[in-house]
Amino acid sequence: MRPVIPYVTAALLFGLGTYGVLRRRNAVLVLMAVELMLNAVNLILITADATVRAVLPHSGQVFALFVIVLAAAEIGVGLAIVLQLYRMRASVAVDTIPLGDRNAEAVPATTGAAAQVAGSEPEGQR
Repeated sequence: MRPVIPYVTAALLFGLGTYGVLRRRNAVLVLMAVELMLNAVNLILITADATVRAVLPHSGQVFALFVIVLAAAEIGVGLAIVLQLYRMRASVAVDTIPLGDRNAEAVPATTGAAAQVAGSEPEGQR
């Protein structure tokens, strides 16, 4: 078997997935692009298992099964986040997601939640 065709196909799928992750604004399409990248990795694992005789039999297929399980978990968590985002904002555009409060003042590490985690009281409650 010539492994060139599956490797080139996997490289094209991975490149297409990378393009989708970097250029798409819709969170669902970003998740689909990540799945495309994971399927490209699965294709490489299966092709390598079929062409290279490893010490462990069917090791590429076992790793591909683990990737499929991780992809299923990623889709479950990712779609839950996307649905919650849609409920809150009525949009799933990735570039409009606020990742932090830009107008908040810098809070010293000894006050607030960091001090409570450390076990001491904030200064205002003493």
